[in-house]
Amino acid sequence: MRIAFLVNRVETEIDEYATTRLAKAAALMGHEIWYVGVGDLRIGEPDGAIGAHAHPGIASDEDTLTAFLDRVKESTAERIPMDKLDAVFLRNDSIEDLQERPWASSFGAVFGELLTKRGVTVVNDPKVLLRAATKVYLDEFPAEIRPRSLVTRNDEDVRDFISSVGRSIIKPLCGAKGRNVFMVDGEDEPNLNQIMEAVLEDGYIYAQGYVDGAEEGDMRIFLLDGELIEVDGHVAAFQRVPDGNDPRANISAGGTMQPGEITKEKRAVVEALHDKLVEDGMFFVGIDVIGDKVVEINAESPGGLQAIEWLYEVDICPVLIDALERRTRK
Repeated sequence: MRIAFLVNRVETEIDEYATTRLAKAAALMGHEIWYVGVGDLRIGEPDGAIGAHAHPGIASDEDTLTAFLDRVKESTAERIPMDKLDAVFLRNDSIEDLQERPWASSFGAVFGELLTKRGVTVVNDPKVLLRAATKVYLDEFPAEIRPRSLVTRNDEDVRDFISSVGRSIIKPLCGAKGRNVFMVDGEDEPNLNQIMEAVLEDGYIYAQGYVDGAEEGDMRIFLLDGELIEVDGHVAAFQRVPDGNDPRANISAGGTMQPGEITKEKRAVVEALHDKLVEDGMFFVGIDVIGDKVVEINAESPGGLQAIEWLYEVDICPVLIDALERRTRK
């Protein structure tokens, strides 16, 4: 296959992240790999052809992740026809671009949709990603597997929600890596005004009812076509444990990684998500689960694959690339 990995910027990619692992695995499996930044895309002659100034991803068995990615970054960009590729893996994070490069935030999904119309296999489905990049996507799933929630920019709405639900989590609708995530015990929270002001700087407020057990962290579970991924007897999932009293379990916010057990209740959650994820073209997602509730669906550039390797000494990347190859043949 000829596969392009669309990222925010090639020069800012990080070696330990999931995209590097996926691209390196695909290259070692014999596929032709290209790295493309959102700002490297082009549409033009002839006949509105979609192309890019892309960096080749060439790997050898001896490569570390750092050596592989350094070679990508040091390579000379080549002009390639994106609409002649077999597959494009959308790995750009629109939230990361929202502040400094707003023009780039939705452009990956826009180009992905254009490529889909040209017959290129694009994952995850770019039309759905425009919704799934926000936390409100979770509200499209059955109410029994998610906390109560509210999306608003009105502070009285937030107060009414907290009065009704009680302890709540307040965070940006479009946010990532634990930025501006707060726990509020009740409507009498003395810092509620300041909390709302901070979150409103990022757009809409997303208020979510607190899930019992959250103080012990959440479980990141990776799903492939709506199903659990299992390699050598290990399910691709791990527990994220918050640091002290911090309500955030994000690794970027100081959380730690531990092996996690997939209980019956968590399997039931996955089953409840399955059909819609498949219908929506969500090829690869990471869900965050507490008890029997999904608190977040990470459909855009889900990360954390390094935890699976470190905790269980297994590599799920070849499984994902094989599945992508099968999808291109349909």
